[in-house]
Amino acid sequence: MEHFGFWSLLPPILAIVLALITKEVISSLLVGILSGLLIYTGGNPLQALVELFSLITTKIGDNAYMVVFLSLLGALVCVVTMSGGSRSYGDWASRKIKKRSSAMLATSGLGLLIFIDDYFNCLTVGTVMRPITDKHLISRAKLAYVIDATAAPICAIAPISSFAAYAISVLADTGATQNGMTTFLQSVPFNLYAILTIIMVIALSLCQLDFGPMERFEKACREGRGKGSGAKNALAAQAQDELDGIVPSEKGRIWDLVLPIASLILFTVASMLWTGGFGTVVEGEKVGLMAAFANTDSNASLTYGAFGALIVALLLYLPRRLMTFKEFFGGITTGFKSMLGAITIMVLAWSIGGVCTEYLLTGQYVGELVRTSQFPLQLFPAVIFAVAGGLAFATGTSWGTFAMLIPISVEISRYSAPELIPIIFAAILAGAVYGDHCSPISDTTILSSAGAGCNHIDHVSTQLPYATLAAGCCFVGFIVAGFTANALLTLAVAVALLLLSLLFLHRRTVKKEQAAAANR
Repeated sequence: MEHFGFWSLLPPILAIVLALITKEVISSLLVGILSGLLIYTGGNPLQALVELFSLITTKIGDNAYMVVFLSLLGALVCVVTMSGGSRSYGDWASRKIKKRSSAMLATSGLGLLIFIDDYFNCLTVGTVMRPITDKHLISRAKLAYVIDATAAPICAIAPISSFAAYAISVLADTGATQNGMTTFLQSVPFNLYAILTIIMVIALSLCQLDFGPMERFEKACREGRGKGSGAKNALAAQAQDELDGIVPSEKGRIWDLVLPIASLILFTVASMLWTGGFGTVVEGEKVGLMAAFANTDSNASLTYGAFGALIVALLLYLPRRLMTFKEFFGGITTGFKSMLGAITIMVLAWSIGGVCTEYLLTGQYVGELVRTSQFPLQLFPAVIFAVAGGLAFATGTSWGTFAMLIPISVEISRYSAPELIPIIFAAILAGAVYGDHCSPISDTTILSSAGAGCNHIDHVSTQLPYATLAAGCCFVGFIVAGFTANALLTLAVAVALLLLSLLFLHRRTVKKEQAAAANR
């Protein structure tokens, strides 16, 4: 099948531009999908509609486990809230966490601890930390950024994660390296975007620095204006909106939150090992830990983990009469409803990704541009970082970007500059995470918005300047990497650029505040 050239880029560009202009993501995604299908069908509207419903139903079927997982997780969040566990944990944490910076650090710390899966990370951190950040007047947009900035980046540098396992498996399929895990470990110091983003989150938490649209949201939050501000009665109002007026039990304890969430983690990890065949014998060899993570069905594992956590919640709450049997299952229904918006956006995001990858072959077009480019090999890491970022931003998928670019780029490096393979691999991972991080049609961006209870486009618009600042420093770092292949020097240059940029922004903020104070 031939690709459609530049026209293959039109659907994602159209969807993204419309989403940013209209602040309405569902209609923007539909327009993008339909434009792509019209291109594919040669302008036949009837055939485009047939393809639309065929594509949507196929994507729902292919991702049925994720739809079920999101529904079950919504149910778990709802019943945990009904039990009073979230309220009790919030009361306890508010006594322990006294400052906004501490609340930010606690949120980012939890995000860095949950490195098994980025989907799981996004929703779990939001569920646990949202009451605390609300209480400390941290905007939902800032919470969504912290969640998003610690989810995929930590998964991208943690060897034991579904994210890393998939990237390693794609690399192994190329046959360019004898040991995919060794190459992955060599690439970690060069995965500049993941490292710089984590450093940036910690630095922003410590110095309370905000810039771009985020500055406006944070100011409104501290002044008690706007939804999600955390001001007096705001949390109660939001809880009522999100949970249809459910009132938390007064008898709930911290363990009513901790045990179901811990069960979710335990059951999910166990399920990932089970679905990956851990301990079984395949072709005469016993499947080890890393092989199990590489072969796991993460979506199915997340579903099993969420179901197991709901069973634990049932056994924990009903005997103590925190709620009745009828109330428990009523909470499950309410939880399902609360996830409907996120599921709708995700289905459409999967669909537009399908239009790009299966119908218009956007990746093949971009790959040919990369392969036929005449750039010096020393600049190849920086170029492939930018290409991966643009492709992930346009398609909304980091994993899809791995599948498109790793075989092409590694094959180029294999015969031209094999010593650059770990750097090229790191550049693809870094660029894909950056593009996925700030794309409005990315599943993890959508899940971060859902986990934080933040308007999706607000999250995208406030996060973009932060992500792009880190990406700009990474681009310079990859130029250094291409010429020196020195991990320490590359990392030092990129980190120094980031810290200098943050210092400049911090001084600018201080001057603005001093000028405002003088005017008053």
